[in-house]
Amino acid sequence: MVKVLFVCLGNICRSPMAEGLMRQYLAQNQLVNVHVASAATSTWEHGNPVHPGTKAILEREKIDTTQMFSTPIQASDFQEYDLIIGMDRQNVRDLKARAPKQFQDKIYLYLDVVDQLKGKDVPDPWYTGDFEETYQLLHQGLAPWLTKIKQLNEQ
Repeated sequence: MVKVLFVCLGNICRSPMAEGLMRQYLAQNQLVNVHVASAATSTWEHGNPVHPGTKAILEREKIDTTQMFSTPIQASDFQEYDLIIGMDRQNVRDLKARAPKQFQDKIYLYLDVVDQLKGKDVPDPWYTGDFEETYQLLHQGLAPWLTKIKQLNEQ
């Protein structure tokens, strides 16, 4: 089973949106042997539900958010997950600073799989207020991430 962890600063906007969208996309593509979760690099929002802006987008897409609550990343996550995907470059720096050397190669920037968006951040809608932009960017990464997950699933 491939395990994928999406990570952002507070785990109430971008990473739970990515988690919900990827779960739905995996189901639509009949790939069931994958575990998807999300986490925060901070503890600021620990235990809080998804942001209302994220909730509105996910509900529009018919994705349930009732079991989504902010959870900080744990040291054990670096060993447990096969892909740890940060939403922006600061998330990736924070993850790499915390990850043991042998797990550094599991850490990715979300948009690095989208050819025209490599090296770009998924902006934090907590600050921008633009949850639709976040949705559109995350949506662009679904197919390329699915390809990578399928490759890992075949190993």
